Amino acid sequence: MPLHIGIVGCSAEGASLCYRTICAEAATLLGKHAHPEISMHTPSLAEYVQCLDRGDLAGVGELMLTSARKLASIGADFLICPDNTIHRAFSYVQAKSPLPWLHIAEVVAAEAARRGYRRVGLTGTRWLVDSEVYPQKLLARGIQCVRPGPRERDDINRIIMDELVGGVATPDGLAYFQSLIQNFGEQGCQAVILGCTEIPLIVNDANSPLPTLDSTRLLARAALERAINAVALP
Repeated sequence: MPLHIGIVGCSAEGASLCYRTICAEAATLLGKHAHPEISMHTPSLAEYVQCLDRGDLAGVGELMLTSARKLASIGADFLICPDNTIHRAFSYVQAKSPLPWLHIAEVVAAEAARRGYRRVGLTGTRWLVDSEVYPQKLLARGIQCVRPGPRERDDINRIIMDELVGGVATPDGLAYFQSLIQNFGEQGCQAVILGCTEIPLIVNDANSPLPTLDSTRLLARAALERAINAVALP
């Protein structure tokens, strides 16, 4: 039997896209309508945002751990979090978690290395892009990370938090990302990390000036592979 996947949710759109990806792609591996057992717990997004606004990473971590403990109590075997930003609290969470986790940035960095990329651009919330969540994981694999400038970080954050987390996709939002990604290409980037789980709602390989590293779907596929192979995480 496949392992039971626990999803620690944060924003609805990113968590639901991750969940749908696992269920849809499992059928090609397990048979029609089949997928591993999946459970999700999500506190109010407002609670996460309040912690992030005041720089309270311990508070972020405690919210994640509350979900982790509830998922452990109903039988989940391992955990994923389809939200890049709150991985800023991962070191705090990992030390206290009742279950092992897949780390979204590690999954993305592994895929970037597999494709042979040496320099990639990063998109995501201001909280994520200001952090070392991705640069550290990429550097460990010899990959350079290019971040947007301060003004671009604010613009991206506005599009994500005012539009995408609410499921709102606009032509202006897509055009902004396309321009930003084009600029990454001019800086020598070979691909762009969609480092917010809602960005894939509007950006994909078909409309992006650079190949994309879709963190949401890459995490979903890694979780699916782990569950089907039933390999215990350390």
